[in-house]
Amino acid sequence: MTIWVDADACPVAIRDILVKAALRTKVQLTFVANQPVKTPRVTHIRSIQVSQGFDVADNCIVQKVDADDLVITGDIPLAAEVMEKSAHALNPRGEMYTTDTIGQKLNMRDFMDVMRGSGVQTGGGPPPMSAKDRQNFANHLDRYLSKHHRK
Repeated sequence: MTIWVDADACPVAIRDILVKAALRTKVQLTFVANQPVKTPRVTHIRSIQVSQGFDVADNCIVQKVDADDLVITGDIPLAAEVMEKSAHALNPRGEMYTTDTIGQKLNMRDFMDVMRGSGVQTGGGPPPMSAKDRQNFANHLDRYLSKHHRK
């Protein structure tokens, strides 16, 4: 099992939680970004730097992900693609994407894109990451690792 991280938009606090969990459990952790990501010098934690471009990191993750891997992303289309490959996806705020909710999230995302394209102001994006969000993420990650990772 590997944890793949869509690292370009992943908050530093979430990266830190992931590194601590990987060091504790020895799970393979891979950050994918179009910029360098600093990682500890251990064999099971690494980063892949991809070239600049639209969805290059996402495409790399989709190409490499296996069933039962975990992908950390706030990118709903990426979450849907990895779920089609029987992988799991967890939002940095601690929300596990499910087959029951991903379709609705894709539809809402597409609707909001159309609204913004029509000139409608849709807000300023998500609120800043809170301590509760970080704790929610850590709790979901621990539950996932307890269920899926075999040391």
